[in-house]
Order: sequence, then structure tokens, then C-alpha cells
Amino acid sequence: MEIRTGILGTGAYLPPIIRTNNDVAAGSGVSPEWILERTGVRRRHYAAPGQACSDLAAQAVRAALDCAGIDPGQLDLLVLATSTPDELGPSTACRVQALLGARQAVAFDVAAACSGWLFGVRVARDWLAADPGARYAAVVGCEVYSPFIDPADRATAVLFADGAAAAVLGPVAPGEGLGAVVLGSDGDHAGEVLIPAGGSRRPATAATLADGGHRIAMNGRAVRDFIVDIVPRAVHTALQRAGLTLDQIDLVVTHQPNPVLLRAVGGSLGLGPDRLVVIGEEVGNIGAGSLPFGLAHAAADGRMKPGDRVLLIAFGAGLTWGSTVLTWSGTARPAHSPLLPGLPAAPRERTLP
Repeated sequence: MEIRTGILGTGAYLPPIIRTNNDVAAGSGVSPEWILERTGVRRRHYAAPGQACSDLAAQAVRAALDCAGIDPGQLDLLVLATSTPDELGPSTACRVQALLGARQAVAFDVAAACSGWLFGVRVARDWLAADPGARYAAVVGCEVYSPFIDPADRATAVLFADGAAAAVLGPVAPGEGLGAVVLGSDGDHAGEVLIPAGGSRRPATAATLADGGHRIAMNGRAVRDFIVDIVPRAVHTALQRAGLTLDQIDLVVTHQPNPVLLRAVGGSLGLGPDRLVVIGEEVGNIGAGSLPFGLAHAAADGRMKPGDRVLLIAFGAGLTWGSTVLTWSGTARPAHSPLLPGLPAAPRERTLP
């Protein structure tokens, strides 16, 4: 009998500092009303001083493990998707592993920008299928964008924020779980969204600091055109592989780049608010954490019941994209979302150097 892999639990974490439109408008040369009208974002969360990517990610994974009823010591694999690691090396996933005490888990990062969590899910699903001794995997998407935001750049300052979300993957009943995960990349457009300096091409120097090379740079028009083009194509690909029509999909969860744009694209596909998850108003764009955060929130909000078909769509810098149809499992446990009553516990003290 085929062993299917699905999602057993979800979790999310938002750091404590909140930046409203009033807070970011003046520095970026626009009004709070301008931000709301063009993006739909109302507020965004920033990491506290001393909080790094691994701190946020560990909180999200811990919440997902609690939701799934899984102990950290039971994890066989830990995959972290991020563009903002603690350091260039080692993998930030290894930091998260240590914070959780997940000593049996193989830990590593994937770098596919805002699509990273779904790339990590594909790796984890295939890993569990190929290793008969492996049973549980955690995949977490996390970004700490705030140190890389230019407050004067309205294209990025009003959108990007910090946050993390995770899912625990494991065996589910036949007919449930993940379908084919189809991914894609187009490196010819890698320069449309990037942090230009700090890597081996432009190592950190006084000059790169002075010219803002360590800030997020984005060609907003090109990114918008990419989203408008890729979302319908990703939807078609996932449905074709699953042998379904869009009418047979109960819920659609995507990356959350901009609520206004997301609703427009969803509307062009015939997706109303009853089937399209939009959470960007309260969190902004948290990169690799956006898609799993939307999924965790939908689970906490009771928007998915066993047997529901959930279309997952990722897209981001690289350029990268992916999609799959997830059949929600009857073994998935109730989740908690920071956007709903019952906030997660405050961050635990960091014990790593």
C-alpha cells in the first residue's frame, strides 16, 4: 500500500514589534491612505533587537509540533526556507534544530525566496517516501526582512515584514495528503528582486554599505507582471496534474505579496473571498513564511475540514514558482494562529552563541 504524506499540524509566529501604515508612511514619502489603497497592508511585524531568523523559525516549528502532537525528538528531517539566514553559513536550520532539541533530525536550508516553503515541502515529501526509516519532517518558512528594508523605498518598505510559519509532515490515510508538487524557475529574471550585496559577487565593504547594497531591491512593475502571468499558469498545472477543475477546489492558499494584487488575480480566476485566503493585511509580505502562514491561519480559522482539496500556489524571486493540491487530512489537529485569539507563548530565551 502506498504511504501518503500529508500535513499533521501547522504553526506560526509573529515577532512583537508592530509597524502600522502611520509608522512607515512618512519615511517612504507616501500617506497611510496611499499604502492601504495600493497594497491593502495595514500593519506588519518586526523582529525585536537580538531576534534572528532561527528564533522566529523555532517558535513556529514548536507550535506546529505541539499542534501535531509530535515531540521534537521524533523529527527525522528539518527543512528551513529563508532568504534571510542567521549567517551565510552554517544552515540556519541547524540553529533551529539546536533550539528545539531535535537531535535526530537532518537539518538544512533551501533558498528559493518566497517559493521556498513549497520547495522544502517537495524535498521533505520525497525524502520521507525514499527513506523507510523516516516518519516525520518539519518544513518552516521564515524571514527577518526588517534589517534589509530601506525605509525610504516605498516599493519595499510598505510591504516587507518579519514572521515564520511551519508544518509537520507525516503519514496520512490513502486519498489524503500531498499530490504532485510541480516547481519552476527562471533565472533570466533573477535580478528583479534581490539583496545585491553581502554574497561572493559583492562582498560586504564600506562601499556596499554606503550605496545601500544590503537592502532589498525590487522592480515592482516586473514583479507584478510576473505574478499576473504565473498564478493562472500554476493553477492550471496543479489542476491538470490532479485531474481536477477549479470548481472542485475548496480553498486556495498562495504566497501573500500584496492583498490588493492577490484579490485582483484571484478575481480574474473566479475566486471569491470564500475560497481565497488573504492574510497580508495583518502581516505584510513575510516571504517564505507567507504561504505556510496562510495555511496555518486557515487551519486555525476552521476553513478546512477532512477531505477538502486545498490548492497551494507559491511564487517569488529567482524567479521561482510552484503549485500542488493538498487533500486535508483527518489526522491534522486543530491549529493556533497569531491572528486569532490565543496568541503563542512569548519567545524563549536564546541559548545559542
